[in-house]
Amino acid sequence: MADRGQARPDQTAQGVVIILASVLTMAFADAVVKLVSANITVWQVFAARSAVAIPIIIAVLLATGVGLRPRSPKWALVRSVLLLLTWLAFYAALPVLSLSVAAVAVYTNPIMIALLSAVLIGEPVTGRQWGGVLLGFLGVIAILKPGTDAFSWFTLLPLLGAAFYALAMVLTRSKCRDEAPLTLALALHTSFLVAGLIATGLLALIGLGTDTKAAFPFLLGDWALMGVREWGLMALLGALSAAYFVGVARAYQIAAPPIIATFDYAYLVSAAMWGFVFFSETPDLLTIAGMILITAAGLLVAARSSKSGPVEEAGSA
Repeated sequence: MADRGQARPDQTAQGVVIILASVLTMAFADAVVKLVSANITVWQVFAARSAVAIPIIIAVLLATGVGLRPRSPKWALVRSVLLLLTWLAFYAALPVLSLSVAAVAVYTNPIMIALLSAVLIGEPVTGRQWGGVLLGFLGVIAILKPGTDAFSWFTLLPLLGAAFYALAMVLTRSKCRDEAPLTLALALHTSFLVAGLIATGLLALIGLGTDTKAAFPFLLGDWALMGVREWGLMALLGALSAAYFVGVARAYQIAAPPIIATFDYAYLVSAAMWGFVFFSETPDLLTIAGMILITAAGLLVAARSSKSGPVEEAGSA
């Protein structure tokens, strides 16, 4: 996975702004998913959300003259499958874990991204960057609070999602750097739609027992009837997820993964905020301390990048 294509100057500042806006958007969308998880299956969320997002993305692609087909369909497919597995693992944990705990567990991924970037694609990682990632990880530990329900086996699901996400982001940097972010988003939402429909069909054919469905309704339940409210929420999720996936793809294309991964930690602050708004989840002092550590980690990496050479060229998606 060492092929990085033609070297271009990184656009770190732009990448940081994009990832911050993206994680704020996605934290809100994940809170909405948790809100509807008691009534709608994860496969229904995948299919209905992408059924809304795909026409939006296609319309924008046609309006901007960007091709619908990826330059490298194989790598775009692999990336899409990895991200599909990421969100499947994460969403499967939401009915059981609080939004904050699930978010912290999945946000071990920046540690994995920094390591995989160095090992797989030779991305330079300085001592200061490693220090920032370590500081962010200490913040994650503070929020997880070992010994609490965060260490139930359900926590393994977002941890598994973190591993899939890390691989997907390194792949974005190494193999999909020249792809249009909108094209990557279209490939991803197509994968969500196909997976949602196939899984729903298989579950209907298998005909699981009532007790089994009741034990894991978000994963194994029947397709629920959707009214105006439910379709409205799916339309909102479709628009938000389209914007998020385009933003993440762009951020990891134009800036070094360890830097973007550190600012990716802002999702935790966003998740805590939306968790309070939607579910009255109030962070305690240790959780707040962890968020401060995570913010400090981002500032540490930003200080390094601001002194790392000439001003970077501005670019467009």
